[in-house]
Amino acid sequence: MFDILLPEQSEFPLYQQLYLQLREGIRNGAIPDGQRLPSVRSLQLQLNISKTPIETAYQMLTAEGYVISKPRSGLYVMNPYKEFSYSQQHQQPPSMTTMPVIRSHAHTNPNVIDFNPTRLDQAAFPVRIWNKMLKEALDHHLCEIGGYGDPQGEYALRRVVSEYLRNSRGVNSTPDQIVIGAGTAYSIGLLSRMLKGMKHVAVEEPGYSLVRDQFQLNGCEILPISLGDKGISLDRLEQSHAELVYVTPSHQFPTGSIMPYPERERLLEWANAKHAYIIEDDYDGEFRYQGKPIASLQGLDDKGRVIYAGTFSKVLTPALRMNYLVLPQALQHQLTQMQQEVFFAPSRVEQWAMTAFFEQGHWFRHIRKVRNLYKKRHHRLIELIEAHLGKYVEITGQNAGLHLQLLVKKEATSEELIQEAAKAGVKVYDLRKTWINQRQDAGQYPRIYLGFASLNASEMETGIRLLQKAWNMN
Repeated sequence: MFDILLPEQSEFPLYQQLYLQLREGIRNGAIPDGQRLPSVRSLQLQLNISKTPIETAYQMLTAEGYVISKPRSGLYVMNPYKEFSYSQQHQQPPSMTTMPVIRSHAHTNPNVIDFNPTRLDQAAFPVRIWNKMLKEALDHHLCEIGGYGDPQGEYALRRVVSEYLRNSRGVNSTPDQIVIGAGTAYSIGLLSRMLKGMKHVAVEEPGYSLVRDQFQLNGCEILPISLGDKGISLDRLEQSHAELVYVTPSHQFPTGSIMPYPERERLLEWANAKHAYIIEDDYDGEFRYQGKPIASLQGLDDKGRVIYAGTFSKVLTPALRMNYLVLPQALQHQLTQMQQEVFFAPSRVEQWAMTAFFEQGHWFRHIRKVRNLYKKRHHRLIELIEAHLGKYVEITGQNAGLHLQLLVKKEATSEELIQEAAKAGVKVYDLRKTWINQRQDAGQYPRIYLGFASLNASEMETGIRLLQKAWNMN
């Protein structure tokens, strides 16, 4: 058997603490493959807590495949990492009370501090509520389960998304302008076909490589436009022969720069004069930590030149492949000409669940919860960087989003910094793939990117201290 001791004080709810301890025990072999887990009743007595958090933790472990249920017998561990378990390495398993809790996906070394800029805190996902929404979706829409649904997306979901965007981001739309998509790659592919006469596409340099790759796959010529402190260089854009431009004005990926209001107006003027379109990707517009949000480009556009793009992934989970577009009214008619092979919506069941998630207020409560969580982690990471890396780095892009950009003031390349960090057990990133025409750190200090959403305060402090030592910044 094994012992579990929950801390008296924690930033996480009981079910989350229990889930994380059990999961890490399974992953590192402290709880061996085939081990029977304590019954809910016995664990309830041991920990002196109600059965609800225990049942929830067990449900999460079952859903992720860490345990299986055997009828009339109980729950048993299925350890996908048993070949690396402590018992097979002839090592003493760690105590469950001292074991570090490192949130990571299934293919990440649990002993590495991973500052992944794209990962969320999976324990913040409202698993019980989402399960409830899925069940209600099936119960309430059973009579519709035999049909494929609207390829543009369920009307009820488009309606609540339109209302949400109007109130939160100042986006002007009707449900008929909303297109529910199965991820960014799908939506960009769809736009490439809708705008097939526009083959010259300007993109931010550096910028989101997935979008760039999708346009190239659809036969477009990519025109990389350099960035300044205020986002994409409008001087260079105006000198180009672009007919379409993709931008992330509210939090440029990956630098974190924010396009001010005058530049937004100038970009709209360019699009109007050129009869061009702007794709505004507001991928993490919900996460702003300083100052007031600037109105969306789409909300400033009165000529129908902006295609607005957003996603549920950054707030809820990347595992939910669901996003949305807001089309100008002039492009709506083209949807009827799309072939069904390239125009289809995500799972209807998940769309119904997401609709209920909005209508019952869970989306707004969840945003408040994760915004507060990530704001605390954002501020704490900045404090740690300033305390331990100090004069050796410069932080930029810190007003919004889920990652920071560090300008590291050392005579080294970003690859060398990444390698030294890896030797110390820390994973950091240079997002080199976001560049097209030049080396990411050519002729200047290297840039390193640190995500903070998936790490708690203790993990971040450990990681920053290890970086301080690895990069000789004492």
